[in-house]
Amino acid sequence: MSLLKFWRSVSFLIENAASKKTASILTIAACLSLSGGIANAQIGVTSLPDFASLVKTNSPAVVNISTDQLIKKPKVKAPGGDDSDSNSEGPEFDDFLKEFLEGQPSREAKSLGSGFVISPDGIIMTSAHVIEDAKRIIVRLADRREKVAEVIGLDRKSDVAVLKIDAEDLTTVAIGNPDDLEVGEWVLAIGSPFGFESSATAGIVSAKGRSLPNENYVPFIQTDVAINPGNSGGPLFNLNGEVIGVNAQIYSRTGGFMGLSFAVPIDLAMRIGDQLRDSGRVSRGWLGVAIQEVTPEMAESLGMLVPRGALITEVLGDGPAANSDLKAGDVVVAFNEIPIENMAQLPPVVGQTAVESSVLVDIVRDSEPMQIEVKVGELPNDDQIAESASEPLSVPGSDVPAPDAAEPEKRPDEKSVDPEDADSLQAPADSDDPFNLEGIPATAPRSSKELG
Repeated sequence: MSLLKFWRSVSFLIENAASKKTASILTIAACLSLSGGIANAQIGVTSLPDFASLVKTNSPAVVNISTDQLIKKPKVKAPGGDDSDSNSEGPEFDDFLKEFLEGQPSREAKSLGSGFVISPDGIIMTSAHVIEDAKRIIVRLADRREKVAEVIGLDRKSDVAVLKIDAEDLTTVAIGNPDDLEVGEWVLAIGSPFGFESSATAGIVSAKGRSLPNENYVPFIQTDVAINPGNSGGPLFNLNGEVIGVNAQIYSRTGGFMGLSFAVPIDLAMRIGDQLRDSGRVSRGWLGVAIQEVTPEMAESLGMLVPRGALITEVLGDGPAANSDLKAGDVVVAFNEIPIENMAQLPPVVGQTAVESSVLVDIVRDSEPMQIEVKVGELPNDDQIAESASEPLSVPGSDVPAPDAAEPEKRPDEKSVDPEDADSLQAPADSDDPFNLEGIPATAPRSSKELG
């Protein structure tokens, strides 16, 4: 019915109403109906997305992964060593503790997770923590076939692993582009939470490029999709049915889902996977600097209108930056033409840069913008980084207040978990300790210092 006909009908009813009360009611109803229609038109209300076809099409490419893991007995330091390693109760207690712990046997544990097929010849992607230290890995396909899987490679820093099973002509997922993803878009996860296979949950993208404690090289996609233990390694789809992330972690105070889920962007995961398949190892770019966030006070001191970028607090003695003109006190505002808005953005950008490539770094020094060319090196192992950090090249930077001496940031595989058997660690519901997806406590909020 047209708007004109609608108003004519209302006018006719009002004119012929039996009482003024009826007329008033009809008038109010008409106004409410019209205002509701206008409001709906203004906000562009549409029906909720239909996930049924997406789930039906992609469920055959999602797999359940179960593992048998060997939980090793605790490592005990010899008593009588450094005071930091010795118990305050004295050497007698150290001897007793060492004897007790070393007498504990190794034990087996089972783990559940998810994965998805990326190649019809049996190549499967999942999370590294799902299959790490596994003695045996079983992949259960959507048609209920079970296959023993071989580990092609895993990367703890990105929490990505690639498996191979003996199968052909498998249904595969389509790979999307996370760069096209917008905050507020609908997304869908398929996985095996608590072993319930092919479970689908939906939500929206809450944020992009999210940085988590100690996860320096992954710009996570944050969603409110319900993710629980067993979803790890499963795919996160957009409404086009394309995988845009690998579900990896949740942030929770109870060990269960609380509305904060994080996925590894699929473009990063696929690059890691390709390197694992080609060479069995992952190569990352490395700048060799320690950085921290730019505070409002620092920004004002540097003549910056707003706080942005990453402040270099230290140049490592044998890092790639030591062979350039970068100095402590410089603020990196762009790397290889990619804007750096905050400290957390720099490590992932550097890590994804090709080793041995020369890039331009945009900085602010003494209130002046500059460009410096740097040759990117290859990220060494953690021990080598620690040795480099002990020999800094500290150069004063303008009148910025000097930060504390920077320390190497822990890598993603160095969880802040002290108990030896982290697999069984649980916290009470009223604990303030956040938990990640597998029930292992995540670290405290990010330090102001980390390596780039």
